[in-house]
Amino acid sequence: MESSERAGLVLRPFHGVRYAVDDLAAVTSPPYDLISPDESRELLSRHPNNVVRLILPGVSHYGEASAALSEWLAAGVLTVDSLPGLYVYEQSGVGFLQRGLIGGVGVGSTSILPHENVLPEPVADRLALMRATQANFEPIFLLYEGGGTASRLVDDVATQRFPLMDVRTREGVHHRLWAVTDPHEIDAVAEDLCERQALIADGHHRYATYEALQKDHIGPGPWDYGLAYLVDSTVYPPDLKAIHRVIPGLPLQEAATRAKGAWQVHEFALVEDALAGLATATGPAFVIAGQGPAHLLTDPDPLQVEHAMSAGQSPRWRMLDTAILTTFLLPKVWGITDSEQSVMVVHHDPLAAVERARRLGGTAVLLNPLSTEDVLTVAAQGERVPRKSTSFGPKPRTGLVMRIFATD
Repeated sequence: MESSERAGLVLRPFHGVRYAVDDLAAVTSPPYDLISPDESRELLSRHPNNVVRLILPGVSHYGEASAALSEWLAAGVLTVDSLPGLYVYEQSGVGFLQRGLIGGVGVGSTSILPHENVLPEPVADRLALMRATQANFEPIFLLYEGGGTASRLVDDVATQRFPLMDVRTREGVHHRLWAVTDPHEIDAVAEDLCERQALIADGHHRYATYEALQKDHIGPGPWDYGLAYLVDSTVYPPDLKAIHRVIPGLPLQEAATRAKGAWQVHEFALVEDALAGLATATGPAFVIAGQGPAHLLTDPDPLQVEHAMSAGQSPRWRMLDTAILTTFLLPKVWGITDSEQSVMVVHHDPLAAVERARRLGGTAVLLNPLSTEDVLTVAAQGERVPRKSTSFGPKPRTGLVMRIFATD
């Protein structure tokens, strides 16, 4: 194994595997863990070679993904770029633009900072798929604080060169891709990145899979790298959204009454007004809502919060809203264990969480998003944020460029 621990942040060029079909939009997909069974069927109905056949073959059908990959390469559905390169990738849509570099990130480096814990089942699933296919189909999403040569190259390429690929998906997002194959440019990127760190914004389970795959082997090889999309967060700040909670077994009125012993509780007839208060709150704050008036919780009792916290966590971690939610509000104020069985999650949409709480006769807990700076700081200290704390976007589209080990 190459010592990526000494190498710092490495983004290595690779021979990209790309579709050679007329309708490129029809063969791409969202990341595997955001696709429901219905959406999977719909994607396959768009095109028989949709990438979902590779990324979601189903449990115990990993060999089918490997067979499909081989068939598509043999038939010319997929082609391999002749020169190794890094790929500049741009996503744009109404009100957003994000650019970064896709390459093979060095696995096992202390320069890669996870901020979430992983579960064994998704890692086992992705590991079985990667072992069967000897491929990385989806890049993980990394953020770094740049402002150097790599960032300037990304913008120069995107504004001055003709793209390899220009695709607009049905969701209204425009995707463009360029290959950077000049060895001098690739070396300049390597020199810029080698002393930097990168935060895993999305893809913790896939990165853990890269590490597990590397442990399968003795000696250096393609498993020392994993497909990654690296974005300079100082140039393209990510869209970091909140993940809200729904507690089916906790009636709203009971939640509000219990909260009054530890929080300032402000009642609002309209949930929209409570959310406006949440957006401007300083310090820990939540909106609880469901059937009846909404309530804004602010200014928790600092002594009660301190008593609930573990002594091993840093001051920055203790200030996170999701830390206060999972160590104080849920267990201490409401007597709720934070588990997938007792606490549901709703990504991004607070009103969808409220509607679900109303249907279930429970309580929605609505949060402000964490700041990227807080997540970076906590991760750099070797800590992990509580589960379901962050949802970074925009996530890279799957199927635009892939990596197979045989060409490395």
